[in-house]
Amino acid sequence: MGTDNKTEVTEFVLLGLSQTREVQCFLFFLFLLFYVIVLPVNILIILTVRGDPQLDSPMYFFLANLAFLDICYCSITPPKMLADLFSQQKTISSRSCIAQLFFLHFLGGAEIFLLIAMAFDRYVAICKPLHYTTLMRKMLCWVLVGTAWAGGFTHSVIQVAFVVHLPFCGPNELDNFFCDLTQVIKLACTNTYILEFIMFVNSGLVIVICFILLLISYGVLLIHLKTGVSRGKSKAASTCTTHIIIVFVMFGPAIYIYCRPFCSLPLDKVVAVFHTMVFPLVNPMIYTLRNREILSAMKRLLLQYFLGRGK
Repeated sequence: MGTDNKTEVTEFVLLGLSQTREVQCFLFFLFLLFYVIVLPVNILIILTVRGDPQLDSPMYFFLANLAFLDICYCSITPPKMLADLFSQQKTISSRSCIAQLFFLHFLGGAEIFLLIAMAFDRYVAICKPLHYTTLMRKMLCWVLVGTAWAGGFTHSVIQVAFVVHLPFCGPNELDNFFCDLTQVIKLACTNTYILEFIMFVNSGLVIVICFILLLISYGVLLIHLKTGVSRGKSKAASTCTTHIIIVFVMFGPAIYIYCRPFCSLPLDKVVAVFHTMVFPLVNPMIYTLRNREILSAMKRLLLQYFLGRGK
């Protein structure tokens, strides 16, 4: 592609969130504190769901998988970002950059498909309550989770397959704290117009379609609950409302990043922080804080643990 006389880029320079030392120190301790507090809570959610027989239902099974996905997702960029806040040379190799891209879209895609599985679970529970235990068997739950992971993997492979063959010959600066698709493509030494359109369809369009379908499905479920006379209406409505909050939290930043032309905007870094670190860790907590059953189960697990250590 005409790059023989140009130097091939083997690493990228990450400009990070700020160039001011004081701001970097503040951000380091702020994000580290957030990470140290919130990450164990997500682990506790998983342990609670797995250890409490009263939470042996598909809804909590999906919640535990959501927490696991979010823990994995938040292990991709934050460790590198925290290390770079105290580093003079904020660089990342081209292979590590591609790896970041792959896992971000792999886990992000899997989470989107998992939210669809959770919506299907709520549909069966609300609209087909008499057949819920028959339809939502453990095997089907595992199939839905496996499909979510497979969907995220397929989506990510498509993304990376196009990017990995792009020629990079300089400049090599990324105005962010991690490698993101929208900025990496712009550094390629070739015309990327068609590729940007393909990426928009594979990411932006898919995100918008899933977002709209989820909102419509939960809207229909809320209408069904409002007009129906089934038992446990308030609890089911509260669960659907929580799911809608998670959908907005999950899809809001993603729509901002991938559903527009690949160009830099002032809010990009702020949205990226919430998209890659804050919101994923907070998602399961939003669900947990609105659910009395899992809160009670977490208290029982903690009491059992500390009383066991006291003996």
